[in-house]
Amino acid sequence: MDPGAGAFSEEQFREACAELQRPALSGAAWELLVETQGISVYRLLDQQTGLYAYKVFGVLEDCLPDLLADVYMDLAYRKQWDQYVKELYEKECSGETVVYWQVKYPFPMSNRDYVYVRQRQELDFEGQKVHVILAQSTSEPQFPEKSGVIRVKHYKQRLAIQSDGKKGSKGHGLDHWQVINWQDHGVEGHVLIFSCENSKITTHC
Repeated sequence: MDPGAGAFSEEQFREACAELQRPALSGAAWELLVETQGISVYRLLDQQTGLYAYKVFGVLEDCLPDLLADVYMDLAYRKQWDQYVKELYEKECSGETVVYWQVKYPFPMSNRDYVYVRQRQELDFEGQKVHVILAQSTSEPQFPEKSGVIRVKHYKQRLAIQSDGKKGSKGHGLDHWQVINWQDHGVEGHVLIFSCENSKITTHC
């Protein structure tokens, strides 16, 4: 495993909390990509690489923060509702829990896969309980690259969730998808599927 992979600092968790309280879109050319069901998706083009980072803000009504965080971490359940999952599982490697995720793409595009570590914490931030989930790419010999599948080697994600003061969840997520440009449509699809499915989950609780 890469040195320090998966070793998220307390500062990184608190940075995620801070942006949930004060969303940071100024000072950079963030573009509003889509708004739906109380969710706003923004993207930012990296002029040097031609790749995008994404930010997602919004409120999911009738979805408690604890439940939303649990569902987000539940890989087995994701395989039920996410039609783009080809493979998704966890494996213990060098004392870390490593996630392997392969995403299906339509022909003639190649599937993408990710190998990453993630960590969840609950923090008390400015008097609010906040769930934070951080993830980043790692490298492990147990997950060699596969023929015909493009490995995404530079992936980072952070998600912060707190109560909206009612029965819902207020959330903010940041994704760095280091892939070629046309993958941004796939990112949008995953964001919207996740938000819609979590809304459905809570209506049956």
